[in-house]
Parts: sequence; C-alpha cells; structure tokens
Amino acid sequence: MENFNQIESDILNKIKNVSDHNALDSVKTEIFGKKGVITELFNKIRSLDQSQRKEYASKLNELKTKVTEILEKKLVDFDQSEINKKLKNEKIDITLPGRTYFAGKIHPVSQVIDEVTSIFSEIGFSVEEGPDVENEYYNFSALNTPKNHPSRDMQDTFYLDHSKDLLLRTHTSPVQIRTMLKSKPPFKIIAPGRTYRCDSDQTHSPMFHQLEGLHIDKNINMGHLKGCLYYFVKKFFEVEKVKIRFRPSYFPFTEPSAEVDIGYKIQDGKIKIGEGDKWLEILGCGMVHPSVLKNVKVNPKQYQGYAFGVGIDRLAMLKYGINDLRAFFESDIRWLEFYGFDPLDVPTNYRGLSR
Repeated sequence: MENFNQIESDILNKIKNVSDHNALDSVKTEIFGKKGVITELFNKIRSLDQSQRKEYASKLNELKTKVTEILEKKLVDFDQSEINKKLKNEKIDITLPGRTYFAGKIHPVSQVIDEVTSIFSEIGFSVEEGPDVENEYYNFSALNTPKNHPSRDMQDTFYLDHSKDLLLRTHTSPVQIRTMLKSKPPFKIIAPGRTYRCDSDQTHSPMFHQLEGLHIDKNINMGHLKGCLYYFVKKFFEVEKVKIRFRPSYFPFTEPSAEVDIGYKIQDGKIKIGEGDKWLEILGCGMVHPSVLKNVKVNPKQYQGYAFGVGIDRLAMLKYGINDLRAFFESDIRWLEFYGFDPLDVPTNYRGLSR
C-alpha cells in the first residue's frame, strides 16, 4: 500500500511553492497529466488484490479531491492577485477630459454624385460604369467623332501610347457604347465617373467628374429629353420654378444637339438658381445620332433616344458656393472640414459655415 500521507505532503509542497499561472499549470500536469502522480496511482488499482482495492481507491479519491480543491483555490488566488495588481497600476483618472474623436466628412463630389444618382433613379435610370483607360474606338470612333476633330489632339487628350489607341477617357460616353453593345434596347442609364482632359485653371482640372445619361427606346423624342432635364434641375437645385433654355449646338454623337442654360440672379453676393435674367450653362444634350446607333447594332429606324452630359464638379460649385475647382483635388483637410458633409446629417441646401 502507498504512503498517501507522504504523497499528499509532497504534492502540497509543490503547489505551495508555485508563484504564477504557468508554474501552476506545470504542477497540475505533473499531478493529473498522462504520467502524473495521481494518474499513476489510479493505474495501480488493477494490479491490487480485490481485498485491497476498496481501501486504496477510497484514500486515493480523498487525495484527489483535496488536491483538486487546493489547486482551484490557488488559481482563484492568482486571478484575484492579478486583478488587484491591475487595479493598482491601471487606475483611470475619471476627472480627465475624454479623448476627442474627429468624424470624417463626405467630399462634395461624392455628395453630388449620390444626389444626382438618387434623382435619376426615381425616374427609372440605372447606373452603369466603365474603365478609366479606354481605347480610341469606344472613346471617339463609335461616338461618330471624325478623325480631324479637335478633341483627338494631344493638346486635349491624354494618350497612353504612340499609336494613340489607348487613352484616358475624355468623357463617360464610352460607357454608353459598352452598355449598348453588351445588351439590347431599351436602355435607360446614367454613367457617373472620372474623366481626363489636358486643361487646368480656376474652372477646369486635368481630372474631373462627369455624369452622362442615355435613354433609348421606341418613340423617344426631344420632348422626353426636355421633361427629364427640367425634372432634374428642379430636384437638384430644390426650386419649384426654374427658367431653362435650350440653345442649338453641335456634338458629333447627337443630332440635333443643344446646350442647356438655367436662369439665375445674384442676391446678397450668392447665385440664386431659377430666377433672374442671367443665364448659366450647365450641360450639353441632344438626340442620339443615327450613326452611333448603327455602330452599336441598334436599328435607328426602330429605336431612337436622347443623351446628356453634365459636370459633377460644376454642379457642386453652383449648388454649394465653391468658386475654385482646383480646391476639389488639393486634399486640404481644412477645405473638406468647411465644405464637406457630415455622414449622418447631410443638408439638402446651401449650408453656409461648416458645423
């Protein structure tokens, strides 16, 4: 028979000398592990005579219970000691002011894209996107742009190879071409995105944002175009009545073509949209040229429609009183703090000073 008193004394001494969690885990393994002291004692039961087993097992279970309780108490003591240590060393001075967190702002361009997309989605337009790097066919030829057109000059377009086949798109019209080639009419889409031209001053930037719309179906006419744009202008500038005029113009991809002007006046040093005897150009539009429809394998005798294009940055400047386009892309956090929009509190009219 084993000397259980001696075994118990040895085990308790080991536990008593433990100083941390890791050491306690190690001792626990020595006692209850696969080759631990108590595990080995339990393995010996099978080799004892029947008359010895009952007494042996009873003493062994008492030892196991006692050691287990001591180990658990030691573990609780360690946990409590660590908590007390943290409370002592990691006190928080609740009288200190809280940390200041700065919320981000929505850029005016992102805000206007969301506004315009929402307005056109209300009347059935869906959003399409395309690549910024385009080839000459989608950007010019498919849109009925002649070889000698000024927009093809290197002074106006960023070409990416000597053959002038790859370029940074000068408008989002290629998205219209791609959309019409991959599906069948009717089409009713808008295409917002970045565009690029060799130009830079107070009202022009080498990279800017544009949104184009396209509606192709049977029996679409100029009246539908006027109604669509009139609805958009009223909704975007939030005016009940607005003066709009269509001036004849020329674009290779539309016929007839028009520039759209809106009436405005200067009041208290600010532009007031919809009233007055002054005119401001905001976008170009027209009926899609039959040649463009033929290029995308749409029968111009069966289908016709309109297209329009508007500068997102220009809309933002007009609606929110921003007078220099270059500031949009200078990454000045102070400018964004002034002109940006709170994500959860976006005003729908001119906001004045930033809150």
